Amino acid sequence: MANGSMHESSIKRRSNDKHLLPRKTCCYCQRPFTWRKKWARDWPNLKYCSDKCRALAKSAQPEQR
Repeated sequence: MANGSMHESSIKRRSNDKHLLPRKTCCYCQRPFTWRKKWARDWPNLKYCSDKCRALAKSAQPEQR
């Protein structure tokens, strides 16, 4: 049982560390969003918090060519 409680505490610690992750503000809705592992390689280029915000932002801007 001692190992089980040690495992639970490490899980709780990891979930509490989310406030240490980098944050950005969505260019469309102005809401903050937090770094996710699947965004790791594109984090510097990320502007929108969701696909919906990206689509709405593109439809709101006139196309530039």
